[in-house]
Amino acid sequence: MSAKLPEPVQNLIDAFSRLPGIGPKMAARLTFHLLQRSQFDVNRFIGALEGVQQGLRPCEECGHISTDTLCTICSDTGRNTDQICVVEGSLDVIALEKAGSYRGLYHVLGGVLSPMDGIGPDQLRIALLVHRIEARVGKGEGTEVILATNPSLEGEATASYISQQLQSLTDSNLLTISRIARGLPMGSDIEYADPTTLARALEGRNSVHYADHSR
Repeated sequence: MSAKLPEPVQNLIDAFSRLPGIGPKMAARLTFHLLQRSQFDVNRFIGALEGVQQGLRPCEECGHISTDTLCTICSDTGRNTDQICVVEGSLDVIALEKAGSYRGLYHVLGGVLSPMDGIGPDQLRIALLVHRIEARVGKGEGTEVILATNPSLEGEATASYISQQLQSLTDSNLLTISRIARGLPMGSDIEYADPTTLARALEGRNSVHYADHSR
């Protein structure tokens, strides 16, 4: 019979186990690691968790994580404002920023289309993206939208859907739509790609053309 752990310890193990990529053994190791730390280190860890919960909000412009109304990228006057890179999540923004070859803006969708999981366009920031591009086109500002969703079935479907939603705006010649190149293997995630692969994928992006089958 295995020894029963005190309830607070077991609760912490269970909490760690619910995190993605962490199994029961790793959860137990993390828990006992914290138990061996000083009260100062534990309080600092708790403070960091509370700060994430209470101090962060989505950027009102792009949806990236932020502590203010606008994230540090959207508020950076040195960015190239005529390029908007559309990604699934904030981890993708971090990965692309580490690659160092892109100096435009971003739009964080908050996921991908997945009907099986009940995730449709209304659950993502697609309408916000369309409104954002419509506003730029209305002001006569040229824009390139770079579709950088992951090369998965859901990512490809999401990129295709967004392209269709924006296609009518390309008639103004103020909007171009491109898709990152196949430097990323099918089924991989942007957040795990190395900087060189990401840089090549951005540099080799291709224009997106949507065939209107309704005619």
